Amino acid sequence: MSTHTITANEMEAIATGGAFLGTGGGGDPYIGKLMAQAAIEQHGPVEVIAPEDVKDDWLCVPVCMMGAPTVMLEKLPAGDEANRALEQLEAFLGRKADALICIEAGGLNSTIPFAVAAATGLPLIDGDGMGRAFPELQMVSFTMQGVAATPMVIADEKGNSSVINAISNLWTERLARSQTIEMGGSALVALYPMSGEEVKRGILRHTLSLILDIGQVITGERGCNRNPATALIEKLNGKRLFSGRVIDIERKTEGGFARGRAVIKGMDEDQGRVFRVDFQNEFLIALDDDDKPLAVTPDLICALDADGGLPVTTEQLRYGLAVTMIGLPCDAQWRSPAGIELVGPGYFGYPQAYTPLEDLPL
Repeated sequence: MSTHTITANEMEAIATGGAFLGTGGGGDPYIGKLMAQAAIEQHGPVEVIAPEDVKDDWLCVPVCMMGAPTVMLEKLPAGDEANRALEQLEAFLGRKADALICIEAGGLNSTIPFAVAAATGLPLIDGDGMGRAFPELQMVSFTMQGVAATPMVIADEKGNSSVINAISNLWTERLARSQTIEMGGSALVALYPMSGEEVKRGILRHTLSLILDIGQVITGERGCNRNPATALIEKLNGKRLFSGRVIDIERKTEGGFARGRAVIKGMDEDQGRVFRVDFQNEFLIALDDDDKPLAVTPDLICALDADGGLPVTTEQLRYGLAVTMIGLPCDAQWRSPAGIELVGPGYFGYPQAYTPLEDLPL
């Protein structure tokens, strides 16, 4: 069996790598990192196992935060919501979970499952359902494999919780989103209960190892006084989209999402150009000054602080911030017709057709 153990010390790199791979979303990893470190220090390290070592008859459950990342900057979790959601889902199903899953490779949601895994003693599977972060809960590879999001449990910091059963994963998103709004804009959930066989069919493999690796690259490059952009582009087969300073930022929390647009004035080799990046929790599309796309969902649009080299989430964007935007190709599952229907530009209302990152001119 292929396993490795994650200690409290490694959570720093995991939080950093998750913030980068999360395409600006998934929530600020700082809170989740602290929760995971505290849980590991109290209960012991987390065992991460390879998807191929998961037994077919296991019950595997993702746990995550749902809501607008901006809300989590002020509405701190009590700390036990995810554990309560898991326990109540287990009670509803009448059996205990055998392993946990990260629903997405991004920010807060790449760290919270480590806190729950430490507290419960359950292993965490090395993979996730997105290979990045997406704003809506039906936007996972498991949906393409026919796995139902419900039964699902949603819990808040006040002690409220409920079980949701829905006719589709899209309806699960709608019903859970309305409850999340009533719960103050963010909540913790346990959902997509699935067998080990379903995990192996749908999961995007070894992304937790990748997150750790990315975090270590960022830390190492910054330790050598180098911006990590070049090393990450080479490692992840990405490309530099542009560098510039934020000259205008429009952001609002609406319908349970952080929606907005950043206008970025080019600098260095991009001087004289103006770019736009739209987001709904996550960066969805990057456009040049002629409104031609430079990168489009489901490919990844990731931001680094051009000065300090740390990942930048959408809620951290501010006037005057210098950023380097990097494009990465998404997992092959997202480039299928089903993937484009689920998370392509058309779903978010953009007129541009999806074009793979490597085929778009800069």
